[in-house]
Amino acid sequence: MKTYGQFCPVAMALEVLAERWTLLVVRELLMGSRRFNDILRGVPLMSKTMLSQRLKSLEDAGVVVKAPRLGSGGGHEYSLTQAGRELEEIVTGLGFWGKRWAMHALTQEHLDPGLLMWDMHRRIDHQSVPPGRIVVRFEFVDARPEQRRYWLRLERGEAEVCFTDPGHEVQLVVEGTTRCLVEIWGGARTMAQAARSQDLRVSGDAALKRQLPQWLKLSVFAD
Repeated sequence: MKTYGQFCPVAMALEVLAERWTLLVVRELLMGSRRFNDILRGVPLMSKTMLSQRLKSLEDAGVVVKAPRLGSGGGHEYSLTQAGRELEEIVTGLGFWGKRWAMHALTQEHLDPGLLMWDMHRRIDHQSVPPGRIVVRFEFVDARPEQRRYWLRLERGEAEVCFTDPGHEVQLVVEGTTRCLVEIWGGARTMAQAARSQDLRVSGDAALKRQLPQWLKLSVFAD
């Protein structure tokens, strides 16, 4: 980014953070993503080349640090420095501002079921999940064929989003439009309200159906 030519701290901060995608990359790091591909999952329209450039810019600015990944597999992981962690309040504030003042502009173009599933799998209350393996299949009835089905696997305190059938028994099936599930995720309405209006259908194990709203937490920006 070209300099604004101002000594104002706001202008100086924007020289680091105001380039396209940059704050979304910071958001993903704040949400716990560490590996390159995990960060990319949270910004699916961003190219790998652009992500590499933004991560390098954030490294140069002292916001992100890159280090060899411990354990098997090799590669690198990214984490926020103290300067990066101090952006949490700013990013959260932007989210609440957007929820209040920008969500009226939400169109079908914004409704990405894959991104929703990626966000949801990071907001599981594992203490409320029954022991054993639980697989929930999500059906986005209005999505393109390649974005219609996802599987959420919960096991041993871990959550995984599967973009193809993992081959395990499915205990629950959640069906609804992308907008409906985004509205539930954002706290605009509850699962019960959506079910009563027939915009959402949950089928499968009766006990798990009752427990689902307890362990499937909402967005950090939900009401």
